[in-house]
Amino acid sequence: MQQDDFDHALVSAEEFSDADKQAVYRAIETRRDVRDQFLPEPLSDELIGNLLKAAHAAPSVGFMQPWNFTLVTDGKVKQRVWEAFSRANAEASDMFGEEQRALYRNLKLEGIRKAPLSICVTCDPTRGGDVVLGRTHNPRMDVYSTVCAIQNLWLAARAEGVGVGWVSIFHDDDIRDILDIPPHIEIVAWLCVGHVETLYGEPELAVKGWRQRLPLDELVFRDRWGAT
Repeated sequence: MQQDDFDHALVSAEEFSDADKQAVYRAIETRRDVRDQFLPEPLSDELIGNLLKAAHAAPSVGFMQPWNFTLVTDGKVKQRVWEAFSRANAEASDMFGEEQRALYRNLKLEGIRKAPLSICVTCDPTRGGDVVLGRTHNPRMDVYSTVCAIQNLWLAARAEGVGVGWVSIFHDDDIRDILDIPPHIEIVAWLCVGHVETLYGEPELAVKGWRQRLPLDELVFRDRWGAT
C-alpha cells in the first residue's frame, strides 16, 4: 500500500463530548461482578450479538484475535458446570482461615444456574502462527488480549443494563471435558450473563466486608519502583 492509502484509513481522534465521556466513565465505575441477582428473562440474539461485537473489537497483540466464545444455554450443560464449580468451591472454602471461611460460605454464587446465558471465553495461542508480532518476548500477551475482550464485553453489558459474573473457581479439566475443548486451547473465563434489576453501589466484596478498595495514591510510582 502507498502512504496515501494509509492516510485514507485514518479517522479523527477528536475528544469525546462531555456526555459521551461521562457515559464511558459511568460504565467503568458502576460495572460489577454479579454473582446471584440474575433474572430468568433470556437475552435477545441482537443484544448478545452486540456484546460479542464489543468483545471482538478489543485490541490484541499482533492483531491475532486469539479469542473464541462458546455460548451455553442448555440447562443440562450448565448443571454439569455448576457441579464442577461446587466441588472446587468446597475445596476453596477450606483454604481460608476460620473467619474468612464463614464469610466465604455466605457469599451467594448461583450465577451459573440462574443466568440465562453463560459464555466460556477461551484463547487460542496458535492463532497467528508460531511467531506473533508483539508476543516474541512475552508469550502471555495472547491471554492478556483475551482479557481485554472480556472487559470490552463487560462494559458493553453494563451500558445495556446487563449483568456479568466471572466464574474462576473450577478445575480446568472439568470444563474442558464438558465443552469438549481441545488440549491446546486455554480456558480464560466462564461468564454468567443476564438481565439484572439492581447492582451493588460498590463492589459486592467491599460491601460484605471481604476487602476494601486500596487508595490509588499508594499504587502509583514515578520513574522507578516504590518512588513517589
